[in-house]
Amino acid sequence: MKQVYKITYPTGKIYVGKDSIGSYRYYGSPDMHVVNEDFSKLPESVRQDYTIRKQILWESENCSEAELSAKEVEFIRELRSNDPEIGYNRWPKFNDDI
Repeated sequence: MKQVYKITYPTGKIYVGKDSIGSYRYYGSPDMHVVNEDFSKLPESVRQDYTIRKQILWESENCSEAELSAKEVEFIRELRSNDPEIGYNRWPKFNDDI
């Protein structure tokens, strides 16, 4: 099952990604340096006990890889997860003039 998902971190920021095999254990690959920098600003109690939420936004059993990638970009733009104030996606480059 191919999926597009949203990860919500305790920092309040989100990451949108895609999974070609539907692994429930996969949490994407945001830039860990950026995530770690944000985590370092959280209270110690939160850094020691936190929850990361994964939501499946869309899935298909028979879409092509191109369709999956297009859906991922659609959700990144819709949710603005490429806006550094909102999320951890760094591509496509955020343009707040759009």
